[in-house]
Amino acid sequence: MRRRRATLAVVAIVAAAAGAAAGAVSSDGGTASDPATASLAASLGNRQLAGERVIAGFAGHHPTALIRRLIHSGRIAGVILFAENFDSTAGARRLVRRLQAINRPRALSAPLLVMIDQEGGEVKRLAGPPAASAAEMGRRGPRYCRRQGRATGRLLRRVGVNVDLAPVLDVARPGSAIGAEHRAFGHHPRQVSRTANAFAAGLAARGVAATAKHFPGLGAAPVNTDVASQRITIPTRKLRAIDEHPYRRFVAAPGPLVMLNTAIYPRLSPLPAALSPRIATGELRRRLGFPGVSISDSLEAASAQAVGDPARLARLGARAGTDLLLYTGATDALAATRALTAGLRSGHLDRTAFVASASRVLALRGSLPR
Repeated sequence: MRRRRATLAVVAIVAAAAGAAAGAVSSDGGTASDPATASLAASLGNRQLAGERVIAGFAGHHPTALIRRLIHSGRIAGVILFAENFDSTAGARRLVRRLQAINRPRALSAPLLVMIDQEGGEVKRLAGPPAASAAEMGRRGPRYCRRQGRATGRLLRRVGVNVDLAPVLDVARPGSAIGAEHRAFGHHPRQVSRTANAFAAGLAARGVAATAKHFPGLGAAPVNTDVASQRITIPTRKLRAIDEHPYRRFVAAPGPLVMLNTAIYPRLSPLPAALSPRIATGELRRRLGFPGVSISDSLEAASAQAVGDPARLARLGARAGTDLLLYTGATDALAATRALTAGLRSGHLDRTAFVASASRVLALRGSLPR
């Protein structure tokens, strides 16, 4: 997402968010959270269980009436903020406080996930760190990246943001959009792994959950998926050896969130990555062993909208095993929660898989500072 769309330390918050302590494998290939969180997820009604799969954005400097209703009824797990939602750091802080103060069901009293794209360079919603683009941070090395991650984490904690939709783990190839935008930490998988993961470790050290993106890798896409559908035809062997390489260190930490992109990888699936069981569950969870929370890139991006309306995208994403479905507009998020709720009621969507996803999301929410 750009506008309305755009060696990791083992830190306690990250381990808790990933649910690694429990060590039990859930039915969808992820790692189950602790028994209490799993029991809480299982106790949720269909509407709230569906809500733990959805993130929503909204326009303006104040929570809209619809966003308030969605939070109050437990029909979204959190929000994404953009620069248009505030005019200063103080304004952002006030907004986050208002969001977290909205009454919601007791079972869902843990902090809302409040997300922002604070990558550095062209993609930065708040004034302040990081002081460099990902490309520059990658050139300056892991120590610098870790310091920038810590500084960014301090800024976000002051505002109340608890999830940074960064760092980008894409390995930039010649002619790639991600490289032209200076959003990649480098052109070699080991360089990206060392530097991007150091930035993530810095965030974690300040209590902010990092999000590795855009799995399984957008480093070969010549156009940003926000504006056009992309087909990435790299052989699977190369995709795994190069593009997925930086995720191994992130997964091993364990890192808390991984974002799946909306490009199509025809050698793996005819569906966009975030909507593909082969990628969201097969590649990310089963092959790499990721135990944490997965999240889609914006489902209002051109590459996603080419597949269907918000309700269809929600059903496909849920069936694929993507935990959180990201909508930058509240109206589309409402359509998604309604579609997921209806699918649970009818039995067309698997409640067991929803409980597993909600367990991971609730574990993440419960691990974050209030």
